[in-house]
Amino acid sequence: MRKILSSEKLHAGAKSAINEFHSDAVTEVEQAIAANEWVVVGMGQNPVVTKARGILNDRGIKYHYIGHGSYFGGWKKRLAIKLWSGWPTFPQVFHNGVLVGGAKDLEQYLTTKA
Repeated sequence: MRKILSSEKLHAGAKSAINEFHSDAVTEVEQAIAANEWVVVGMGQNPVVTKARGILNDRGIKYHYIGHGSYFGGWKKRLAIKLWSGWPTFPQVFHNGVLVGGAKDLEQYLTTKA
C-alpha cells in the first residue's frame, strides 16, 4: 500500500475537513458497492470509463453506474472518491465490494475468472 499521512499527524480541524470533504459522494459509492455485485464509478467524456462499461455490457454483466461530472466539472467529488479508495484514476470498478481497478484491470480480472 502507498504511504498515507498518519492520523496522529493531523490536527483536529484537518481531520474534520477530511471527513467532510464531499462525504456524500463517498457514501454514495459505499452504499452502491454494498447493494450491487458490480459497480463502476466514472465520469462523462472519459473513453476509458466507456471502455469499462462496454466490457461489462458485452459480457452481459449487470452493473450500477455512478458518474460525477466530466472533465469540465465535478472534479471535487471525484477527488474525494479517489482519496477514499486510493485509486488515482477513473473508472473505478468494484466487484462484490472489492476494488478491481480500471478498465485494463477489469479485462485481466474477467480473463482470470473465466
